[in-house]
Amino acid sequence: MKGPREELLYLPCIYRNTGIQKPDYLATVDVDPKSPHYCQVIHRLPMPNLQDELHHSGWNTCSSCFGDCRKSRNLLILPALISSRIYVVDVGTDPRAPRLHKVVEPTELFGKGNAANPHTSHCLGSGDILISCLGDPAGNGKGSFILLDGETFEVKGNWEKGEKVPSLGYDFWYQPRHNVLLSTEWGVPKALRDGFDPADVEKGLYGRHINVWDWSTHRLLQALDLGKGSVPLEIRFLHEPAAGEGFVGCALSGAVQRFHRTQKGDWAAEKVIEVPSKKVQGWLLPDMPGLITDILISLDDRFLYFSNWLHGDVRQYDISDPRRPRLVGQVFLGGSIARGGPVTVLEDKELQCQPEPFVIQGKKVPGGPQMLQLSLDGKRLYVTNSLYSGWDKQFYPDLLQEGSVMLQIDVDTERGGLAVNPNFLVDFGQEPDGPALAHEMRYPGGDCTSDIWL
Repeated sequence: MKGPREELLYLPCIYRNTGIQKPDYLATVDVDPKSPHYCQVIHRLPMPNLQDELHHSGWNTCSSCFGDCRKSRNLLILPALISSRIYVVDVGTDPRAPRLHKVVEPTELFGKGNAANPHTSHCLGSGDILISCLGDPAGNGKGSFILLDGETFEVKGNWEKGEKVPSLGYDFWYQPRHNVLLSTEWGVPKALRDGFDPADVEKGLYGRHINVWDWSTHRLLQALDLGKGSVPLEIRFLHEPAAGEGFVGCALSGAVQRFHRTQKGDWAAEKVIEVPSKKVQGWLLPDMPGLITDILISLDDRFLYFSNWLHGDVRQYDISDPRRPRLVGQVFLGGSIARGGPVTVLEDKELQCQPEPFVIQGKKVPGGPQMLQLSLDGKRLYVTNSLYSGWDKQFYPDLLQEGSVMLQIDVDTERGGLAVNPNFLVDFGQEPDGPALAHEMRYPGGDCTSDIWL
């Protein structure tokens, strides 16, 4: 937390589903207020292929490798959710102008792991890289993991052992002190690929479990059922490595579940936050969930943040008592219930009236808040508003025409509270090849969602 202030941000920008036949690219953004290029994209690294759907990213090494002088955080791992490629990008040689280091082709994942649709990447203390996957090469659901060699980036095969493998996959976090890895479930790749059909929830094509793995044997131990239609996505342990607890955001049920190790030594979950759905007209369904799509915990484990992509707000909770989170900050940054839009709210258990559309520097921002990243000192929260191109196209078609944005929220770290920085706007609608969809953010020096302490 006492590290230097962030000056650069890396984030993938996507063209799939926009109608623009250009490759996705990694954008480098200058976020140093003293720089003449503040709030500008200063470099773009295009991938060598079309239709990849870059999504999340991770590092070749992080705090799990602390004390190993041979390791350097100089390579960014970029799994492509749809093409199943994995790009390795050199950000160490010139941090302001990343270059492509290696491409792991999908045939490597297919052949050596019967896995596809890679999502979350975490480095391990061993130096290898662990990547969770959503499915198999045929587009079916499969909660598998791929292990990459940390030096050559060759696919070593699957991490998991034994016959039991979850039917769905998505995000994960591990904590060796508790001999555990926890993974979550989004949905069947061929069902979610081009949009969301509510009937698929009833068919069991979307997730409902936290899957509990034995860290040392790589075997599945438990499946914590969070309920039909919950769809648990991003999962975060507390950063304190001795803590046997953390939180997961459930997209469709609008709940945050606290998971924890029990006195018996197994794992359990309890709902500690609920965002009520709103009764609406003029939308896909009569009840609109908040759709909690990203969640993070400050490095001091004091605050939890999450985004409601559909309702349009970002929230800050004090989690000094993890069993009883307390709402201390909230800001609306767009969403589907803004006043003057096609949706009318008929019944709302939280708000007295529909929020105003979000406008910054004269731009009415389309979409809703999605990916989050917090500065190391906890004082600046960065937000982008694209979820995934196939769902952006369905829920926020204007986003594909206008491009996404990156915003900065000022955080009160004493009492809690969120306020938009009116001087910060990165508009990806102004990109040279046309409007792009920007997604997850990373700093060169590590951050709240990629670093795991052992």
